Amino acid sequence: MSDYVLELKKVSRFFGSVIALKDINMQVKLGEVHCLLGDNGAGKSTLIKTLAGVHKPSEGEFLIEGKPVRFKSPRDALDYGIATVYQDLALVPLMSVTRNFFMGREITKGWGPFKQFDTQRANDIAQKGLADIGIKVRDPEQAIGTMSGGERQCLAIARAIHFGAKVLILDEPTAALGVKQCAAVLRVVAQARAKGLAVILITHNVHHAYPVADRFTLLNRGHSLGTFMKADVTREEVLEMMAGGEEMEQLESELAEFARSDEKESATA
Repeated sequence: MSDYVLELKKVSRFFGSVIALKDINMQVKLGEVHCLLGDNGAGKSTLIKTLAGVHKPSEGEFLIEGKPVRFKSPRDALDYGIATVYQDLALVPLMSVTRNFFMGREITKGWGPFKQFDTQRANDIAQKGLADIGIKVRDPEQAIGTMSGGERQCLAIARAIHFGAKVLILDEPTAALGVKQCAAVLRVVAQARAKGLAVILITHNVHHAYPVADRFTLLNRGHSLGTFMKADVTREEVLEMMAGGEEMEQLESELAEFARSDEKESATA
């Protein structure tokens, strides 16, 4: 039995002549939060879609609990317990909390042509599922559009946990949220880890990632800059690697050169 619930070994993904990912190594354990960090264009979206079964690796191995797998579709990934919560959340604003919670997996009562959605039982399950991660809903039949962005994000996470996710992939869950909403979502992430789930948290915001992360993998232009345990790297070091230390030094040199040129022009004027 492998120590890791999910592993990537030298995984690459090509789109024609475009190299989206190259030789990515990544290991994820149950009961930990693994943060995938990188600026826009780093390859985060391609990597999570590869993990979620949307894209197939062009090269390399994808292992679940030590066994090689090759997903044909996102349904295969779900069957292995890999659930992805994307930024758009796939929620319908005018539908109730309960209907959104069970969308596509409705529980029913009755028989044959008399079968119908079991509203009362579904309400109880949805309300409890949200309460388990700290979200109290007064009326599970309220429209999801009346909830805050953070609450909707938490509902999507609770739904994934309820339906048996072992690996929870969260795509920029704190993007466009306020401070309090971010705190609520990160609290839910910590609770998911405490339940023994593996959480892959994708973000470009180190300040959101660092408090809850156990391990970091940094991407830059489709390549991995390495994986680091939280105990071995500071927040400032992570920020510097994300920003690209050499590129920032080069920018500072260029700006200093521009300043000197402006001074010379002012002196000769």
